Amino acid sequence: MQLHFTKMEGLGNDYVYVNCFKEQVTNPTILSRQISDRHFGIGADGLILIRPSKRADFAMEMYNADGSQGAMCGNGIRCVGKYVYDYGLTDKTKLRIETGSGIRDLILSISQGKVSDVTVQMGEPRLLFDLPVSLMVKDTMYDCTCVSMGNLHCVLFVPEVDVIRLHELGPYFEHHSRFPERVNTEFVQVIDRTHIKMRVWERGSGETLACGTGACAAAVACALADKTDNEVDVLLPGGMLFTSWDRADNEMYMTGPANTVFDGIIEI
Repeated sequence: MQLHFTKMEGLGNDYVYVNCFKEQVTNPTILSRQISDRHFGIGADGLILIRPSKRADFAMEMYNADGSQGAMCGNGIRCVGKYVYDYGLTDKTKLRIETGSGIRDLILSISQGKVSDVTVQMGEPRLLFDLPVSLMVKDTMYDCTCVSMGNLHCVLFVPEVDVIRLHELGPYFEHHSRFPERVNTEFVQVIDRTHIKMRVWERGSGETLACGTGACAAAVACALADKTDNEVDVLLPGGMLFTSWDRADNEMYMTGPANTVFDGIIEI
């Protein structure tokens, strides 16, 4: 069976997208593991299905590289906005997308007839546990801020993110007993009141070049600790995201690019 797909990325956080208005995917868990493999598959951080929605303009269904289902992906949803506009599924520049963590509003920026950047209303940040959470990892105690953006994030402040041995530490945080459903982990270096630098270990995918929900969680943690203002540029290995936290309404907004890499057909 042949499956038509589109490879897309937001700051290097890459997913394989399938238009389920035209294509049929019967086992997305297995398919995500198959196509995400960077040696024997297409290569991606996971799979995102674009489906019809009775509650919004479109629905986004996402799966991590290990086949586990995720609730929300900030970089992924920006690419959904680009896909449905660029491929003619809509001519609207303001969209509502149904996700596993609720409906998200998108505003599309158009350049030469294509979507270049997308602003996403990311929903309400929600704190878990008292501040801070102390975790013992490899004989070291870490103070963390746990923020849910529809998916759970554990944010740590470090002096310099580039020296963190993320491939060693990341799995320990992901599978820590404090998080029975696993967790995404952000290592954050504060540059100044409006800039932070971050690396992320994503649940089910490992280190990725960017994480939109993680950037938002990190921005909230920084603002709560009075390390930054409520508007912060987040520098990730894949590029820059702009975050803005409306603390009065407890709404987080994120703006960043979305890009199409290529279209293809794969035998499944």
